[in-house]
Amino acid sequence: MKNFQLTPDKVKDYIEEHSTPPGELLHQLERYTFLNTLSPVMISGNFQGQLLKMFSQMIRPERVLEVGTFTGYSAICLAAGIKEGGTLDTIEANPEMESIILKYVKQASIQNIVNLHIGDALDILPGLAGPYDLVFLDANKEQYCDYYDIIFPKVKSGGFILADNVLWYGRVLAEKMRRDAEEVDRFNKKIQADDRVENLMLPIIDGISIIRKK
Repeated sequence: MKNFQLTPDKVKDYIEEHSTPPGELLHQLERYTFLNTLSPVMISGNFQGQLLKMFSQMIRPERVLEVGTFTGYSAICLAAGIKEGGTLDTIEANPEMESIILKYVKQASIQNIVNLHIGDALDILPGLAGPYDLVFLDANKEQYCDYYDIIFPKVKSGGFILADNVLWYGRVLAEKMRRDAEEVDRFNKKIQADDRVENLMLPIIDGISIIRKK
């Protein structure tokens, strides 16, 4: 019998075939994003979107914070598990994304729970009161440590921070790292050394760290 060669593409296809597909709205949003934005790969997409949705549905948060909205795909997924009366604060630096986000948030019928903040997260975060049960961090990688320092006091004890792109396309393993990879690596080391949290790095997509505040 010939050996079966398992390739990453075959694994990816198998995973997608055995995972719940996105609804029509998210499918439309992903298509719109790829046709109308300069960096469409920044979108969460189905696999990560389903992961965020599952986390939200498991945790059942009352308050959610997202840093890095892009076109709103992840915000829609995170909103799926929010308790009745809860809210989601989401921050996007690029004002050109605002109309897209608001359009699809409205179509998802979550406009009453989503508070969209347009601008630099380092300017906006200090003004958000919290406390938050769940945070999704997916913005400027060179500022991850700064975001974390501001966000941490606003997270409830037992709350979670999900940090995306912690492998940074494998660049965190390079002998000579670029500045952005150095900053992601610094963030990873900062979390590992923080005795106020428990953390688990998942080697999926581009790496996601699950950080639980004790």
